[in-house]
Amino acid sequence: MDIIESTMRYRAVTSAYYRGAMGAMLVYDITNRQSFDHMARWLDELRGHADKNIVIMLIGNKSDLGTLRAVPVDDAKEFAQRENLFFMETSALEATNVEPAFLNIMSEIYRVISKKALVANEEPESGGNSSLLKGTKIVVPGHEPVPSEKKFSCCRSS
Repeated sequence: MDIIESTMRYRAVTSAYYRGAMGAMLVYDITNRQSFDHMARWLDELRGHADKNIVIMLIGNKSDLGTLRAVPVDDAKEFAQRENLFFMETSALEATNVEPAFLNIMSEIYRVISKKALVANEEPESGGNSSLLKGTKIVVPGHEPVPSEKKFSCCRSS
């Protein structure tokens, strides 16, 4: 197999991989400058294959290794701001900011989808279809709503 055929197969697989993605987290190692320097290339690939409305978050991982830091926070913040990305540092080892990172990107995805649904609902060709506003309820583990029959009341009478 020659290099052109390999490249074509790679691109076909890549396009299929990104198709339908609503969000992406680009993760680099704060102790490895090269991993951060590759973020621009990954971002170009993501933007070249994914939906234009995809929500992208830049994540600097291993914040627990601050003494070994090779990527200053300001460099990452500047890159994120320039590229219109959300940014956060995490530590997978210590579970620092991992859940907030996922909650943040999920909230932003929900905001984008809701905005698209509202715009589609207002367009004349949609016929004011309110079914576009109906969605699937997302329950985040640890934040489940209490069923109404199990809610407590201070003034309950028997």
